[in-house]
Amino acid sequence: MIEALHLTKRHRAVTAVDDLSFTAPDGQVTGFAGPNGSGKTSTMRMVAGLDHPTSGTAVIDGRPLREHRAPQRVVGVMLDARSSPEAMTARAHLRWLAAAGRIPGRRADELLEEVGLAGAASRRIGALSLGMRQRLGIAAALLGDPGTLILDEPVNGLDPDGVRWVRRLLRRLAAEGRCVLVSSHLMAEMQQTADRVVMIGAGRLLAEIDLGELAPGTSVEDVYVQVTSHAAQYRAGTMGGNAW
Repeated sequence: MIEALHLTKRHRAVTAVDDLSFTAPDGQVTGFAGPNGSGKTSTMRMVAGLDHPTSGTAVIDGRPLREHRAPQRVVGVMLDARSSPEAMTARAHLRWLAAAGRIPGRRADELLEEVGLAGAASRRIGALSLGMRQRLGIAAALLGDPGTLILDEPVNGLDPDGVRWVRRLLRRLAAEGRCVLVSSHLMAEMQQTADRVVMIGAGRLLAEIDLGELAPGTSVEDVYVQVTSHAAQYRAGTMGGNAW
């Protein structure tokens, strides 16, 4: 379970996250949504222990990640699939991560097969498409068989078959009792995948929505647009009273 408690992150004069509190329970897929620049990635980095909050805390299973003895076995993280070292092969990258976490090297080959990259295992990461890098990032997040997954835009760059595969994977992980926190700008995908959605804007909590409680005929996109209408920093609109 993830708990964010009054998280705040300031970068000089900019407040990226502002007194944000929410939970992502075990056994569910929690969607994390908000306009561009709303603080989603900054929040996920703090939860994953990659950035220190200016104030507040983020805990996984009741403790900050730094207090867990084997972090890779507690949480798997994919924030930017493009950040993997381009000169390494897919297999070498996963085996290097496995060695760092004292995870058997054979786990890398098992996951390459699971995510559909067995045939590309010896290719350099720099030669992989964005969708293939996304699959590799998901494999890296799963290396330690963690109870918590944090995935930032995991379907970005995937073809329809890949999107369906990710959807089924996330639902399976949640059914196994794991905590899954996933960000996306695709509200239709959220509706098919998530159990609940946390919506933020300008670094603040706007709503926590249980999808099972939505009124018939109401879409997540409808709710999102309504809830975030005042929080979007970049939105196409009008100039001089004329629609563009």
